[in-house]
Amino acid sequence: MTITAARESELLASVPTGLLIDGQWRDATGGKMFDVEDPATGDTLLSIADATPEDGAAALDAAAAAQESWARTPARERGEILRRAFEAVTERIDDFALLMTLEMGKPLAESRGEVTYGAEFLRWFSEEAVRMSGRYSTSPDGKTRMLVNKKPVGPSLLITPWNFPLAMATRKIAPAIAAGCTMVLKPAALTPLTSSLFAQVLQEAGLPDGVLNIVHTKDASGVTGPLIQDPRLRKISFTGSTPVGRSLLADASQNVLRTSMELGGNAPFLVFEDADLDAAVTGAMAAKLRNMGEACTAANRFIVHESVADAFAGKFAAKMDELTLARGTEEDSKVGPLIDSKSRDKVHSLVKDAVDGGAKAVTGGAAVDGPGYFYQPTVLTQVPGSARILQEEIFGPVAPISTFSSEDEAIAMANDTEYGLVSFVFTRDLNRGLRVGEKLETGMLGLNAGVVSNAAAPFGGVKQSGLGREGGMEGIEEYLYTQYTSIADPYAY
Repeated sequence: MTITAARESELLASVPTGLLIDGQWRDATGGKMFDVEDPATGDTLLSIADATPEDGAAALDAAAAAQESWARTPARERGEILRRAFEAVTERIDDFALLMTLEMGKPLAESRGEVTYGAEFLRWFSEEAVRMSGRYSTSPDGKTRMLVNKKPVGPSLLITPWNFPLAMATRKIAPAIAAGCTMVLKPAALTPLTSSLFAQVLQEAGLPDGVLNIVHTKDASGVTGPLIQDPRLRKISFTGSTPVGRSLLADASQNVLRTSMELGGNAPFLVFEDADLDAAVTGAMAAKLRNMGEACTAANRFIVHESVADAFAGKFAAKMDELTLARGTEEDSKVGPLIDSKSRDKVHSLVKDAVDGGAKAVTGGAAVDGPGYFYQPTVLTQVPGSARILQEEIFGPVAPISTFSSEDEAIAMANDTEYGLVSFVFTRDLNRGLRVGEKLETGMLGLNAGVVSNAAAPFGGVKQSGLGREGGMEGIEEYLYTQYTSIADPYAY
């Protein structure tokens, strides 16, 4: 499909540029705006409203005012709104895919994949909305009856990252809607447009005014800080870096808020000597190159048995060399730009540090000249254990390879990180796969699979990778609290 400039302009003109507060798209207080950039060219796509603390307060006012009536809305009705939104997003897959490609940079094929994935949260939680259950039972001593019920937590602050503009929004908004919670959404300033288009779809699907409010801003802490201190706010759901997550957890402790934190990762990708190397390379490409490596689930450290390391590196590098770097709207694009110059500079600094320490670049290893923030797909071997690239989240198309000689050594290397979001293991030995998986300190595991994300599965990590789960049956529980009612013995009267 050829994307023309006219098509891009037409789509951008349809995106709301204001803040969504109590069902109305409005300018920011004082009229301040900020630019959203195309990372493939550096050009401005749109200028949108830059929320102030006053706008944030108005958004929470609207969410708090709508909470009681929204909580009483029948679960079936909430679910039907999500189902209509699922159908609308799926029908408009080309619009959402193009918009994400423009503001985030990923190739159109990847963007279409994200629309399918992100929309599935709407369908999944439309079905979960009517499955919230409690219980009625007799106490062990027979003297009372116990009624246990689930109720919505209440107004929630949702903070989403820039790398998956639709899926990170739907993964939080859908369970909140299903549970009966109202929301203030603060999308990433780098990619706020997709959230606005999605909110417009939710309005068309029948979401009442005030249930979802959106405040995009360049002053994230200035807008969200007062909201976290407001006693009407009852929950924070955040996806982003671990340092920011720690800060939010500290702030949330003051009002003892419910928190869901999906934070950083340093995913190990283990390849054992008995692995199917072709399957492992295919898995490695999926685990590393999704979103140009700009994903918390991206394989960050490739830990390969010494007997197959050279063969794996050669096959991996050959696949990397086949990739075409181009603006995501180009038909042959396989790798788009990184999100901004700061991200590209960080990726290169990690590569340079590794190479200066003795690592070898089998392929790639440099930024691409010209407009946009492109970086060559890179495979590094002989990476020293002291290299920063093995400790820090890369967030780019770079694969550092280290070697091991025994199963215990591989596990120790994999667990040698403060993070624990996801791990990948490739082996033909099922017993080994299960054994290693049980020993890995990780919230998710891909066993002979390079992609683990699924709307029907619980997504989340351990250690410094966060707390709580999104997706699956567990996802809606993050927006509910348990109320217990003790009922007097009906036979005592």
